[in-house]
Amino acid sequence: MAEQAIISEREEKILGIIETARGKRPKFRDERITMAHGAGGKATQTLIEGLFAPAFGGATLSQMSDAGELTVDGVELALTTDSYVVRPLRFPGGSIGDLAVNGTVNDLAVAGARPLVLSLSLVLEEGLTADELRAEVDTIAVAARAAEVEIVAGDTKVVERGHADGMYICTTGLGRRDSRATLAPSNIRPGDRILLSGSIGEHGMAIMLARGEFDLDASIESDTASLWPAVDVLLGAVGPGLRSLRDATRGGVASVLNELARSSSVAMLVREGAIPVHPAVAGAAEILGIDPMYVANEGKLVAFVAPEEADSALSALRSVSGCEQAAEIGEVRTEPPGMVLVETSFGGRRVMDQLVGDPLPRIC
Repeated sequence: MAEQAIISEREEKILGIIETARGKRPKFRDERITMAHGAGGKATQTLIEGLFAPAFGGATLSQMSDAGELTVDGVELALTTDSYVVRPLRFPGGSIGDLAVNGTVNDLAVAGARPLVLSLSLVLEEGLTADELRAEVDTIAVAARAAEVEIVAGDTKVVERGHADGMYICTTGLGRRDSRATLAPSNIRPGDRILLSGSIGEHGMAIMLARGEFDLDASIESDTASLWPAVDVLLGAVGPGLRSLRDATRGGVASVLNELARSSSVAMLVREGAIPVHPAVAGAAEILGIDPMYVANEGKLVAFVAPEEADSALSALRSVSGCEQAAEIGEVRTEPPGMVLVETSFGGRRVMDQLVGDPLPRIC
């Protein structure tokens, strides 16, 4: 009993130190930009909160959401913008064109907005073949039709050979906010359940294996897909019981949970054994020493739901194509605020911190 008390006191002290450190506002002091600043972890947070947000100001930007909210002549809208610099351009399960459409509509969807229109800017590298360009144009058109959005504006630039990995795509998306949605990180409450719409890590692993940098024989495809059908079903099933949503892209599910725990001043407890991971992804991640919780996804969302609505929300999610493996992976707690804890398969607990560095560069 005495030993347990000592361990408990030690754990409490360590958690207190971490909590104090996280409570400080990030300051951007780096002398140079590194790949880590684009990975969705600590460096990205410091760049945004320590440089961009103070410079640009505004309550909307300070919310750190994937889409900004605005009202025009009484119509409630959501606006988002994104850039895609993936390499290689095509990979198992998708391509840069799929990502550009789905990634943009997903940022609108998790903001509770039905995607309507996109703008599309192409930065083409000198030497890109016409066949490669046609293939991506066709892919973009197919993805836009599937997501029920129209491309209404665009731009094209060409840069010198060796300056764009073939092609970069920049997008802006506009959506109409759904009247059923009252989504915000501030709505998250202790007791809320954390749902995950399916297995994780497929996109990041598919990209890494497609590069041929590792001698691994694994059949893994990107999960790139529109999330609006899943959001639509959730809103219809539980309405105001749906507290907040986020798509788990750069930095994976771990980064999403840390960001929301911090912004909502709540704690989160995640059950390691409840997280769905495809066996091929789990095997590749183990060999490479990478935690799938930090690997990017392009068709998965994290939902925070009132406890009394969790079963209905989970059933609704599982009815959507691509979300059959949806699972409840944890719950919101009060202590320690701003932190994410993992209940391991062995019954212990560990801190799931924000991503440090960039284990999988240029995956979206």
